[in-house]
Formats: sequence, C-alpha cells, structure tokens
Amino acid sequence: MKWFVGIDWAHEEHAVCVVDQVGRVRWRGKVAHSATGLEGLRRELARFAAPGQMQVAIERPSGLLVDTLLEAGFVVVAVHPNMLKACRSRYSTSQAKSDPGDAYILADMLRTDGHRLEPVRPLSDETKALRAMVRTRDDLVAERVALANQLRALLEGFWPGAAVIFADVDSPIALAFLDAYQTPKHAAHLGEKRLAAFLARHSYCGRRSAGELLARLRAAPSGLAGEAEAEAKGVVVRALVAVLKPLVAEIAVLSAAVEHAVAAHTDGAIVTSFPRAGRINAAQILAELGDERARFLDDDHLAAEAGVAPVTKESGKQRFVGFRYACNKRLRAAVTCWADNSRHGSAWAADVYRRARARGCDHPHAVRILARAWIRVLWRCWQDRKPYDPALHGGAQPLLRARKEAA
Repeated sequence: MKWFVGIDWAHEEHAVCVVDQVGRVRWRGKVAHSATGLEGLRRELARFAAPGQMQVAIERPSGLLVDTLLEAGFVVVAVHPNMLKACRSRYSTSQAKSDPGDAYILADMLRTDGHRLEPVRPLSDETKALRAMVRTRDDLVAERVALANQLRALLEGFWPGAAVIFADVDSPIALAFLDAYQTPKHAAHLGEKRLAAFLARHSYCGRRSAGELLARLRAAPSGLAGEAEAEAKGVVVRALVAVLKPLVAEIAVLSAAVEHAVAAHTDGAIVTSFPRAGRINAAQILAELGDERARFLDDDHLAAEAGVAPVTKESGKQRFVGFRYACNKRLRAAVTCWADNSRHGSAWAADVYRRARARGCDHPHAVRILARAWIRVLWRCWQDRKPYDPALHGGAQPLLRARKEAA
C-alpha cells in the first residue's frame, strides 16, 4: 500500500486525510454525510490509486460510510477509539484534539501499524438483516424495561396493589387493567364477578382465579396519597400505559420476525443447537458473531471480543488480572445469558459453573468462566459448520458416561 486514508467520522461532516508511504500529507478535506458528499469522497480518493490499493482507517466497523467504502472496493480498517486515544501522545504532548488531527493520526497509524490491524469484512445480506432486527429489538426491550420500572415505582408510591396483582406490570393483561383502573378510586367497586368478566374479555391465560387476584390486590398496603395527588398520578399512569401498550405489541411482532430469521439463516442451526440457546438468544449471538469465519483468529480472539476473557497486566513480580471492559458488549450480554441458561440444560455446563463457585467466584464471574468454556465449543462448531453434538464434546463425555452407568 502506498496511500493511507484516515477518516474522522461525524454525523454531518467527515474529516479526511490522505498520507503517502513516508507519512507526508497529500490531501486534507471535509466531506458532507450526504449522497453527493460520499460520491465526492470516492472520486477524490480514486485520484490517488485504485480502491483495492488504498487502505482507509475509521473508528467504527459499520454504518453507511463504511458500507459505501466497502461497496466501492476500498480496504477499510476499523480502529478502536481507545487505540486512537493512546496514540495522540505520539503526535502532541499537549493532548490536543481536533477532527482533522484525528484523521491524520488515523492515516499515519494505519501506515505504521496497519500490519497489526484486521480489515473489515462485509457481512452477508441475511446477517445484516438479522443484526438490524436483533439490535432494534434489544433497544426496544431496554426502553420497555425502563418505562416498566418507572410505572412500577409510581404505583408503589400511591397504589401498591396494582403493581402486584399480576406478575409483570408490563404484561398485556396488567396494562389493560391499569388502562381501565388508574387509581384506587376507580377500582373501589371492583368485585370478583366484575374482575372475572374483565379477565375473560382480555383472554387472561394465567393460573390465578379472579378471587385470588382480587385478594392479592386488597392485601397490598393502602396508598396515602390525597385525592388530588392520586388523580394526578392516575393521569401519569394512563400516559405510561399508552406508551407501553404499543411498545410491548411491537416487540412481540419483532421477536417473531427475529425467530423466523434465525431459523432461516445459514448458520442458524449451528447456534440454536446448543443447550438452552433458544431462538432469540441464538439470534443475538449470531447477529454479533457474523458469518465471516476469518474475522476471528481463534477462540481466544472470539472470547476477548465477547468480553469473557480477563485482561492480564504483568510487570516484574506484579501481576494483575482484571475485568475486560473493551469488548463487544452486545455479544457479551448474549453469550453470558446463554451460558447462565445452559447450566440448567447441560450437566457439563452445570459442573463448570459449580466448580467455579467452589473456587470462590461470585455468580457473574462464574457465568463468564462458563461462557469462556462454551466459546471454545462454539468456535469449533462454527468453523466446522456443524451443529453441536454432545456425543462429540470431549469435556462432556465423562459426565455422559457416568449418567449412563448410573441409569
């Protein structure tokens, strides 16, 4: 490579710097984040060399700008923001920061250290579609949890019974109940027959009878809010319910679409074959894992990306092993959730978790240890393009044999 490009990404305007093989700046500029701007960037870079003979460094691995560069044939290298931050002291002792300055550092860092950085490999269209749905669903679920917590805290302050009558305050039946009865005054004349009719009208499928639910409502502490305060909070309850009801419904629709997409995905059968992976959790793992096998060098690389491998700092007689903060946090959440569930469906996973707890690890640490162990197996299955088979899992064989002998 004779030409190296650094792009400091922004929402409206990107700073660009082109350096040659000895580090001289050959072009600086700014391009708008628009169709005209991105086309102008492509033409400007093409003046120096063909797209395949030029590397572009940028601080993010995805997005419209990255997709445009990859589509045009450029070699794109994603640089972690921590690496850029650590390199600033090489160029300025004052630690000054500017968009053009960062673009130059990215380009020059690519020139000097590009051999240590992996280029971005484009994902297949089905993986991009799955990732878009999964990440959007996860974001919507986070919004639902936040709103449900706000609603529960509000109810516990002036009407605790409405927060506990149903198991989840954001379930469809609970939201329907709060939409009909926002305050204790509205539910003052609620009897068993009326509640039974309400449950039948909303197709309640729980195992509690109307009498049990009514007893739970009345057994809760009474709120001490005055009439004016209760009415005002009832208005807030209706507002929160009005936001939560369509959100819960759309999450259900999106969840169904995600389940269908992961079942139809080329690698879907691999991830869903693991114990207690399910479909939603498997989709979360697959969306972050991708479908490019050369992206990760080995299972250690994948474990570091998933944040389940610790960071070791060692100097002389001092050695520190700590939590890994720099990682793909979505992948870590998905993998640790799967690992925690798997110990209820796999004797081997339960044994790994039990031994970790026996060594003094707390629950989150033990789950990460189990996730690290599962990633070795996931890596092998993913590379071989084969579903998980307990009979071929060497670590699980002694437990399987012991179970057969006991039977």
